[in-house]
Amino acid sequence: MLVIGIAGGTGSGKTTVVREITQILSDSEVVVIPQDSYYKDNSHLPLEQRLELNFDHPDSIDFNLLIKHIKELKSGKAVEQPVYSYLTCSRSKTETIKVKPSKVVIIEGILIFTSPELRKTMDIKVFVDADADDRLGRVITRDNIERGRTIEKVLERYEKTVKPMHLQFIEPTKRYADIIIPQGGHNQVAIGILLATIEKVLNKK
Repeated sequence: MLVIGIAGGTGSGKTTVVREITQILSDSEVVVIPQDSYYKDNSHLPLEQRLELNFDHPDSIDFNLLIKHIKELKSGKAVEQPVYSYLTCSRSKTETIKVKPSKVVIIEGILIFTSPELRKTMDIKVFVDADADDRLGRVITRDNIERGRTIEKVLERYEKTVKPMHLQFIEPTKRYADIIIPQGGHNQVAIGILLATIEKVLNKK
């Protein structure tokens, strides 16, 4: 099993890079484990309080469960991935997604390199880099359309949590990357190098 970690700031283009990899590999060869599925359950809090939570801080992630699931996949066991809703800021009590072991496991998320133990499970670590203004533009579009937040609320959250958390926790983890992809998901040359690296490692295995 080849475990690839793909990190980078919010709106950097990580999803585009993941899509490029999954399009090359067949469905039977690759599974994607999104960090976003492993946010801690906040259903015990009032909705107003949940909406104000800082989702860009490492403490918001249930790293223990995520690491447990990666280790179980590596040992050949299927896992029940949580289902997390951004609209309610809570984890589903009844629904999970069954994930089976695969040749390639991609862990994707902004904070995945902040956990030393999680980093140890990865064979290749990739950091997707992009200019702050490009990332902000994508965040506004995504949060407004997909998560139902007003533009004012998105900008307020960006200034209050996204930007400072990026500088404090996410940007420093770039040093752990084996491959850095500048210009986000639009850098076809860098993505091509990453794909060639993956194919080379798979052929060796």
